[in-house]
Amino acid sequence: MGENWVCIYSSKWIHQVEIAQAFLSENNINSVVVNKQDSSYFFGEIELHVHPDDSIQAIQIIKKEKL
Repeated sequence: MGENWVCIYSSKWIHQVEIAQAFLSENNINSVVVNKQDSSYFFGEIELHVHPDDSIQAIQIIKKEKL
């Protein structure tokens, strides 16, 4: 993943991010999960990043699925 990838979704629940990632995968959009949660206390966010060229389509897919 390059530094220019953008965060298009975040949640404190890993399963929600994985569901969003699955929807993107079904639409042939590559994505990367970045876990920024504290490993001891589990506060913070888990982010889903995509390449900037795919960001608009990815956001539309996420909104369509109402995640």
